[in-house]
Amino acid sequence: MTLRDRIGRLGIWGRELRTTALTEQQRDHAAELESLGYGALWLGGSPSVEHAVPALEATSRMVVATGILNIWQHQPSVVGGLYADVERDHPGRFVLGLGVSHAQLVTQYHRPYSAMVDFLDLLDLAPDPVPRERRVLAALGPRMLHLAASRSAGAHPYMVPVEHTAAARAALGPGPLLAPEVNVVVETDPSTARAAARAHLAPYLAMPNYTANFMRFGFTDDDLAGGGSDRLVDALYHWGDPDRVWTRLEEYYTAGADHVAMQVVRPDGAFPIEQYRMLARQNA
Repeated sequence: MTLRDRIGRLGIWGRELRTTALTEQQRDHAAELESLGYGALWLGGSPSVEHAVPALEATSRMVVATGILNIWQHQPSVVGGLYADVERDHPGRFVLGLGVSHAQLVTQYHRPYSAMVDFLDLLDLAPDPVPRERRVLAALGPRMLHLAASRSAGAHPYMVPVEHTAAARAALGPGPLLAPEVNVVVETDPSTARAAARAHLAPYLAMPNYTANFMRFGFTDDDLAGGGSDRLVDALYHWGDPDRVWTRLEEYYTAGADHVAMQVVRPDGAFPIEQYRMLARQNA
């Protein structure tokens, strides 16, 4: 079974289940997400391989992925060994998502593309290498997308408009996996939805990797000011009732996505299990 087949069309991206020990309620949530038909759980918050183990143990089929492991914080040989342990216990169910993070968050940040190439080289040479087909790269720009196509199963871009998905598919070609993270707000009131989106967007507007990518797709300094224009917010956060949200998600598939890693944004930050239930029923 290919990775594309294992993860299906729809998964979840979130930080809530990124932990080395799930509570009973978290275990129940993980099991329910699997029963609702979500094919993959992408763990945010710069997880390590170990963070995937509790969710794997709480489920039986769903793929668990790092979304993403920060390459500056880990040694490739250690990552390879941890991958081998997880693969032994949960064969075929873990995906290693790798990324270069951001200069504001990593003191040693330097030549990120070359750093990723070096990390992949060492990962291939590790005593327990991670196979190309079981790793993906958090690729935004053309060079990293081409690297994702040549050295991994594909790309897992974060915080992207649908136009990026079309461009990423063109850069990757037809074969590699394309699994963008996509933000949704299940809220019909425009002011409430956009306020929740802007609160979530705020830290990303201070990160040049993202803002440069926004501008690559036609957004301007005016769009980035004041917490983000309505045009920018509406391109990055797909809000409304489940029908409207699903109409927007379908645009990513049409643009070339194989899988959408859906992040549900809630103003209160609570685990959005009700929203996951509504959106799963909409997908049924």
